[in-house]
Amino acid sequence: MTLPPFPSRIQLPAHIRFGRGRAMEWPEIVRPFGSRGLLVHGASLRRSGRLAALLDRAPNLAQSWECPTGEPILETVDRLRMALQSHGAQWIVAVGGGSVLDTAKAAAGLAREEAPTAEFHAGRPLQQPPLPWVAIPTTAGTGSEVTPNAVLIDPSQHLKKSIRDDRLTANAVLLDSTLLAQTPPPVIASAGMDALTQAIEAYVSRHGNCWSDATALTAVSLLLPNLPRHFADSREPEAADALLAGNTLAGFAFTQARLGIVHGLAHPLGAHYHQPHGVICALCLPLALEFNRPAIGNKYATLSQLAGDDIIKTVQDLKRQMRIQNPFCGRPIPHRSEIIRQTVTASTTASNPRPVSAADVEWFLNHLFGSA
Repeated sequence: MTLPPFPSRIQLPAHIRFGRGRAMEWPEIVRPFGSRGLLVHGASLRRSGRLAALLDRAPNLAQSWECPTGEPILETVDRLRMALQSHGAQWIVAVGGGSVLDTAKAAAGLAREEAPTAEFHAGRPLQQPPLPWVAIPTTAGTGSEVTPNAVLIDPSQHLKKSIRDDRLTANAVLLDSTLLAQTPPPVIASAGMDALTQAIEAYVSRHGNCWSDATALTAVSLLLPNLPRHFADSREPEAADALLAGNTLAGFAFTQARLGIVHGLAHPLGAHYHQPHGVICALCLPLALEFNRPAIGNKYATLSQLAGDDIIKTVQDLKRQMRIQNPFCGRPIPHRSEIIRQTVTASTTASNPRPVSAADVEWFLNHLFGSA
């Protein structure tokens, strides 16, 4: 039996706490970092009353800073960096979905830098040490709480890509499934399909190893049965626990193995068409499994065994069960050549198990937009 290689290096947060109610432990985590910080969050946390409950744990320790709704853009990171400086913040606690976590992660990483975020998005390396930051996810989707990269959009160039540096990894992660309760079903569907896609892409990646394979398969085994359960009832605690754990394991897996054609295509499609990232992943994943099947050998059978059925059929059934619609069908593709260029040259596409040509991306687009 040939074993996949062992990773030469594994980058992890300093520590992770898992359990219901763990989010309330944030003050004891940050006190060693200093006496002043920002608690970065989205509007939903404020509206639910959870923000007030979190701040009440240590009323004089943190000032709140609300992220705008939508995917993280460069301007938002620059605004948060300015807020950190004006407040004299020594750390960040980020409580939210992937957009909040990526915004906070990027701002923490660039807090001591002088150049605008756009320069680092374009490839400028970090020179200064980041501020410490703590991740508390409120959705089970991106795995951003355990990754060393922040995915941001430059709207002026319709460009979505990562700022990546090992020092961006969170200093601590609090995984509290009670924060997933009352999540709107469309958000559960989109976030959950992102997590499932990341687990599957990491498992079949050409850069996979024994660590990424093990964490990816465990993630798939947790996500497949519990995503529809959580979609049906977001208050059901066991499904929320499993979904949150699966999401984090998927983050571990793709940090090691990278992703593939789904994310290579989803980033430019998201930047140009402003559709939810997880919805795009859900639409592309069955196509990618079909495209990659000749290159992934027994891994297709392993995924199907975990699913209890053909894995493509299972993914299609999940889409229907969670009422995920195709927003691209019948639409024109005015940026076709640019989407193809960005997909073919993406670092995630380079990790796909089967090489991807411009003609292959055309095949994906024709199926997505209904022109085939």
